[in-house]
Amino acid sequence: MIKKIFYSASLDETYNIASIFFKELKAGDIIVLDGNLGVGKTEFVRAICKNLNISNVITSPTFTLINQYHCESFDICHIDLFRIKNKNELIGIGFQELFDGKNFIFFIEWAENSFDLIPEIDYKISIKHNDNENSREIIIENYK
Repeated sequence: MIKKIFYSASLDETYNIASIFFKELKAGDIIVLDGNLGVGKTEFVRAICKNLNISNVITSPTFTLINQYHCESFDICHIDLFRIKNKNELIGIGFQELFDGKNFIFFIEWAENSFDLIPEIDYKISIKHNDNENSREIIIENYK
Protein backbone atom coordinates (compact mmCIF):
# COMPACT_ATOMS: atom_id res chain seq x y z
CA MET A 1 0.00 0.00 0.00
CA ILE A 2 1.18 3.50 -0.86
CA LYS A 3 -0.10 6.34 1.28
CA LYS A 4 0.03 10.02 0.31
CA ILE A 5 -1.02 12.85 2.63
CA PHE A 6 -2.13 16.23 1.31
CA TYR A 7 -3.23 19.38 3.09
CA SER A 8 -5.77 21.75 1.60
CA ALA A 9 -6.62 25.21 2.88
CA SER A 10 -9.23 25.95 0.21
CA LEU A 11 -11.60 24.46 -2.33
CA ASP A 12 -9.14 25.36 -5.10
CA GLU A 13 -6.39 23.40 -3.36
CA THR A 14 -8.71 20.42 -2.98
CA TYR A 15 -9.44 20.60 -6.71
CA ASN A 16 -5.68 20.63 -7.39
CA ILE A 17 -5.20 17.52 -5.25
CA ALA A 18 -8.04 15.80 -7.13
CA SER A 19 -6.36 16.81 -10.42
CA ILE A 20 -3.17 15.07 -9.35
CA PHE A 21 -5.06 11.95 -8.25
CA PHE A 22 -7.21 11.91 -11.40
CA LYS A 23 -4.13 11.09 -13.52
CA GLU A 24 -3.81 7.69 -11.78
CA LEU A 25 -7.35 6.52 -12.55
CA LYS A 26 -8.43 3.94 -15.09
CA ALA A 27 -11.68 2.16 -15.91
CA GLY A 28 -12.60 -0.44 -13.31
CA ASP A 29 -11.02 1.40 -10.38
CA ILE A 30 -12.96 1.37 -7.13
CA ILE A 31 -12.37 4.33 -4.83
CA VAL A 32 -13.80 4.50 -1.33
CA LEU A 33 -14.33 7.99 0.10
CA ASP A 34 -14.20 8.23 3.89
CA GLY A 35 -15.08 11.22 6.06
CA ASN A 36 -17.79 12.87 8.10
CA LEU A 37 -20.87 14.53 6.62
CA GLY A 38 -19.98 17.76 4.85
CA VAL A 39 -16.23 17.20 4.76
CA GLY A 40 -16.01 17.33 0.95
CA LYS A 41 -16.33 13.80 -0.43
CA THR A 42 -18.76 14.83 -3.17
CA GLU A 43 -16.67 17.93 -3.85
CA PHE A 44 -13.69 15.64 -4.51
CA VAL A 45 -15.76 13.65 -7.03
CA ARG A 46 -16.93 16.93 -8.57
CA ALA A 47 -13.27 17.93 -9.05
CA ILE A 48 -12.51 14.60 -10.78
CA CYS A 49 -15.50 15.10 -13.09
CA LYS A 50 -14.30 18.60 -13.90
CA ASN A 51 -10.95 17.12 -14.99
CA LEU A 52 -12.87 14.74 -17.25
CA ASN A 53 -14.79 17.63 -18.82
CA ILE A 54 -18.10 16.22 -17.59
CA SER A 55 -20.60 19.03 -17.99
CA ASN A 56 -23.35 17.54 -15.81
CA VAL A 57 -24.18 19.13 -12.49
CA ILE A 58 -22.44 16.85 -9.99
CA THR A 59 -24.57 16.30 -6.90
CA SER A 60 -24.44 14.05 -3.89
CA PRO A 61 -26.23 10.74 -4.47
CA THR A 62 -27.44 10.63 -0.85
CA PHE A 63 -31.08 10.31 -1.88
CA THR A 64 -30.68 8.71 -5.31
CA LEU A 65 -27.97 6.27 -4.06
CA ILE A 66 -26.24 6.20 -7.46
CA ASN A 67 -25.33 8.97 -9.90
CA GLN A 68 -23.71 8.13 -13.23
CA TYR A 69 -21.77 10.50 -15.47
CA HIS A 70 -20.50 9.83 -18.97
CA CYS A 71 -17.17 10.94 -20.40
CA GLU A 72 -15.12 9.86 -23.43
CA SER A 73 -12.93 7.11 -21.99
CA PHE A 74 -15.13 5.73 -19.18
CA ASP A 75 -18.08 6.60 -16.99
CA ILE A 76 -18.18 7.70 -13.38
CA CYS A 77 -20.43 5.85 -10.96
CA HIS A 78 -20.82 7.85 -7.73
CA ILE A 79 -22.48 5.82 -4.98
CA ASP A 80 -23.59 6.97 -1.52
CA LEU A 81 -24.49 4.22 0.94
CA PHE A 82 -25.29 6.53 3.87
CA ARG A 83 -28.96 5.53 3.99
CA ILE A 84 -28.45 1.77 3.48
CA LYS A 85 -29.59 -0.21 6.51
CA ASN A 86 -29.06 -3.84 5.52
CA LYS A 87 -27.51 -6.14 2.95
CA ASN A 88 -30.86 -7.02 1.38
CA GLU A 89 -31.37 -3.38 0.36
CA LEU A 90 -28.13 -3.48 -1.63
CA ILE A 91 -28.89 -6.83 -3.19
CA GLY A 92 -32.38 -5.59 -4.10
CA ILE A 93 -31.08 -2.60 -6.05
CA GLY A 94 -28.56 -4.74 -7.95
CA PHE A 95 -25.52 -3.28 -6.21
CA GLN A 96 -23.23 -6.24 -6.98
CA GLU A 97 -24.14 -6.17 -10.67
CA LEU A 98 -22.83 -2.60 -10.95
CA PHE A 99 -19.29 -3.98 -10.88
CA ASP A 100 -19.78 -6.59 -13.63
CA GLY A 101 -17.95 -5.72 -16.84
CA LYS A 102 -18.68 -2.02 -16.77
CA ASN A 103 -16.48 0.71 -18.13
CA PHE A 104 -16.83 2.72 -14.91
CA ILE A 105 -14.70 4.29 -12.25
CA PHE A 106 -16.55 3.84 -8.97
CA PHE A 107 -16.55 6.38 -6.13
CA ILE A 108 -18.27 5.00 -3.04
CA GLU A 109 -19.19 7.07 0.00
CA TRP A 110 -20.08 5.39 3.30
CA ALA A 111 -18.58 2.07 2.22
CA GLU A 112 -18.92 0.77 5.77
CA ASN A 113 -22.61 0.28 4.86
CA SER A 114 -21.73 -2.06 1.98
CA PHE A 115 -21.95 -5.23 4.06
CA ASP A 116 -18.76 -6.46 2.32
CA LEU A 117 -20.39 -6.43 -1.14
CA ILE A 118 -17.75 -4.14 -2.66
CA PRO A 119 -15.16 -6.01 -4.72
CA GLU A 120 -11.48 -5.28 -4.18
CA ILE A 121 -10.86 -1.60 -3.42
CA ASP A 122 -8.14 0.17 -5.41
CA TYR A 123 -7.99 3.45 -3.47
CA LYS A 124 -9.23 4.86 -0.20
CA ILE A 125 -9.50 8.62 0.15
CA SER A 126 -9.96 9.89 3.70
CA ILE A 127 -10.90 13.53 4.16
CA LYS A 128 -11.11 15.29 7.50
CA HIS A 129 -11.33 18.84 8.77
CA ASN A 130 -8.21 20.37 10.27
CA ASP A 131 -8.11 23.50 12.39
CA ASN A 132 -10.81 25.46 10.59
CA GLU A 133 -13.78 24.80 8.35
CA ASN A 134 -11.84 25.33 5.09
CA SER A 135 -8.74 23.33 6.02
CA ARG A 136 -8.63 19.62 5.16
CA GLU A 137 -6.27 16.69 5.43
CA ILE A 138 -6.68 14.36 2.46
CA ILE A 139 -5.10 10.92 2.69
CA ILE A 140 -4.97 8.83 -0.46
CA GLU A 141 -4.15 5.14 -0.01
CA ASN A 142 -3.33 3.07 -3.10
CA TYR A 143 -4.04 -0.65 -2.67
CA LYS A 144 -3.02 -1.70 -6.20
